[in-house]
Amino acid sequence: MSSIAALAAAALVAGCGGSGSTGSSGADGNTLTLWTHNAGNAAEYGVVKQVVKDFNASQSKYKVKIQAFPQGSYNDSVVAAASARKLPCLLDVDGPNVPNWAWGGYLAPLDLSKGQVAVKDQLPSTVGTYQGKTYASGFYDVALTMYSRKSVLKKYGIRVPTLDKPWTKTEFGDALARLKSGGKFKNPLDLGTGDPGEWWPYAYSPMLQSFGGDLIDRSTYKSAKGALNGDKAVEWGEWFRSLVTKGYAPQKSSKSPGDDFRNGKTAIQWDGSWSAQANIDKFGSDLAILPPVDFGDGPKIGGASWQWAMSSSCSNKAGAQAYLNFSRQTKYFVDFAKATGTIPATSVAAQQVKGYETGGQFNIFLKEAQKFAVVRPVTPAYPYISTVFSKTAMDILAGADVKGALDQAVSQIDNNLSTSNYSSGS
Repeated sequence: MSSIAALAAAALVAGCGGSGSTGSSGADGNTLTLWTHNAGNAAEYGVVKQVVKDFNASQSKYKVKIQAFPQGSYNDSVVAAASARKLPCLLDVDGPNVPNWAWGGYLAPLDLSKGQVAVKDQLPSTVGTYQGKTYASGFYDVALTMYSRKSVLKKYGIRVPTLDKPWTKTEFGDALARLKSGGKFKNPLDLGTGDPGEWWPYAYSPMLQSFGGDLIDRSTYKSAKGALNGDKAVEWGEWFRSLVTKGYAPQKSSKSPGDDFRNGKTAIQWDGSWSAQANIDKFGSDLAILPPVDFGDGPKIGGASWQWAMSSSCSNKAGAQAYLNFSRQTKYFVDFAKATGTIPATSVAAQQVKGYETGGQFNIFLKEAQKFAVVRPVTPAYPYISTVFSKTAMDILAGADVKGALDQAVSQIDNNLSTSNYSSGS
């Protein structure tokens, strides 16, 4: 599973909002510190270093210095630095965490109006907002999708779905039944359930949303009641469990569901855009990249990946803003997408990345991100909601009573919302 899509949301800010906003740090005069999670990701780290190098060479007033961390320890390092009032001026942040870190006083609102690329031209999922203000901006996103083979779908008489006419719930069920009855595939469907953590809400809450449910009532952000345990959510849970009881999908996938698909064990794989190149390399023109199923409320996929922000405690916010606006050049949107194999955040950049241009073999991912992406709930409570939903979905897949499990999840989330000093999301 791609580390890009397995969005880490473990760094929950505890206590009252605004706790990290006092003091100053992150700069020694006009020398600013930048933190990134890319220590173990040479390709993306290379672009970060190039942007910093170009910025430092472009002017003589400011200098940016990089400190890179392994992704696994990055969020904990940021939380510890915030507690010690030692945050850097510039830092990257996983998109779903932006509201939590903004509420916690870690991040300052941004003015990105002086960059070459306008914020309005970006995929909405690549802009981190909270309470109507912009706190972060990213260069790329990824997209959930289904992979199959055209020859397999044709053999079993299954219609190839399109963006304009995706499979309905009934069609998807019929397709899985045909593949199951054929007996050739170990897994008619593989959802990638062997990957723990943020993959679960990222991958499966869009299905819940397509049924008509959600992780929280987004009209108020004050309760999950009805959204997560209403009739539509229960319908989703019962369908989710049925994938296992009907033998369509394994309760726990192998360590490499991508290899299972490419080795012919799986007919349809629920995965992401990051696997497209490997699948193309294996199947060539026989590969079928399929849009998500419309379970009744429209096809949905998750949105938001890593973005860049400025700390609230930065002692040189003018310098930090200057760097962030400098970085907003189309060429860097292109470079990040090429380095990471991700979706460029703007249509202009997409035209310059092979495969993502109009008519390109990966352009479907850009269109999916434009048409179907739903960001995870814009609330400081999201890291907690993520943990509760993951546990609940695992329990349901393992056979727990669906309504009871969802009621318990709502109770836990609502208790967290009522006992925390969260401001409403937006």
